[in-house]
Amino acid sequence: MSRAFNFCAGPAALPEAVLRQAQAELLEWGAERASVMEVSHRGAAFEALVAQAEADLRSLMGIPDDYAVLFLQGGATQQFALLPMNLAAPGQGADYVVSGHWSQRAVAEGEPHVRTRVLVDAADAAGLYLRAPEVDAAAVDPDAAYLHYCHNETIHGVEFPAVPDSGAVPLVGDFSSTILSRPLDVARFGVIYAGAQKNIGPSGLALVIVRRDLLERAGQPRARVLTWAAHARAGSLLHTPPTFSIYLAALVFAWLREMGGLEVMAAINQRKAQRLYHAIDDSEGFYRNPVDPASRSWMNVPFWLHDEGLNAAFLEESREAGLLALKGHREIGGLRASLYNAMPEAGVAALTDFMGDFARRKG
Repeated sequence: MSRAFNFCAGPAALPEAVLRQAQAELLEWGAERASVMEVSHRGAAFEALVAQAEADLRSLMGIPDDYAVLFLQGGATQQFALLPMNLAAPGQGADYVVSGHWSQRAVAEGEPHVRTRVLVDAADAAGLYLRAPEVDAAAVDPDAAYLHYCHNETIHGVEFPAVPDSGAVPLVGDFSSTILSRPLDVARFGVIYAGAQKNIGPSGLALVIVRRDLLERAGQPRARVLTWAAHARAGSLLHTPPTFSIYLAALVFAWLREMGGLEVMAAINQRKAQRLYHAIDDSEGFYRNPVDPASRSWMNVPFWLHDEGLNAAFLEESREAGLLALKGHREIGGLRASLYNAMPEAGVAALTDFMGDFARRKG
């Protein structure tokens, strides 16, 4: 057996260097003579780890001092509900942009806690999501608690080419699948949040970057453990956090700094995406991706064979070739390759070589 190239949309591949370091430190972390999973989250060693992780993340993303960084449990889906609970007063409304499955879910999970309004829905007449919608800042309700959008839809492979303008209303961005893949102007947002299991680390961890003045909002009645401000005051250690997930995230942040930072990752990620899209577009119809080229995702590339009866053979042969998790999401079918930071360019080259060979044999 040998390690394959893993194109899973999430939980996704982690950098091999990070996994090897974690493997080497699994039994004895630092000077603790115990695993990082076994030490107290109240101990000085783990507190130092959290502080270093935050410092590295701030350096990578250029996070201003007037933003808090929270390492939380529950994943991004839990934040769909915590957003209105923390940002919206009882009876207040919030605007949402719908560009695919995950922004639909954000609306559905937010509805019990805020008066939701879909500002724009990008579905076409057939109900398909093939492009990121344009957002008119003048149409945003000035009394809305926030404007929410999902920067990249992992299922549909639709990505916003630019950050939308929300006017004076705080902009909330779900960056679960694109965070750390390129530079981002954090100051344009009220809140940025992300599940960890794509570009940050293993599942079970959520990252929330929130402007500190928004932490002062009263929001909905809620338990202390559901209150961002309480977590901020406790330095993400309000209760026992997902310690191993935070440890691995810290290793990923250090790895990204060693790689040269987010500008270097952006160049690598753009090359990976371009190579795969060229393979699809130049296949003379054997493969297709119907997403508007201006809205094509760098991170998640769905594609379809001209004959869907070949899907099973493609998946079986690709797995034998060491290319994993290329099955498309059940909601839209087809195939999908996720190209997160941990996917090396060699992996994309192996995929496109296989796709070319498969087309020659089956076309």
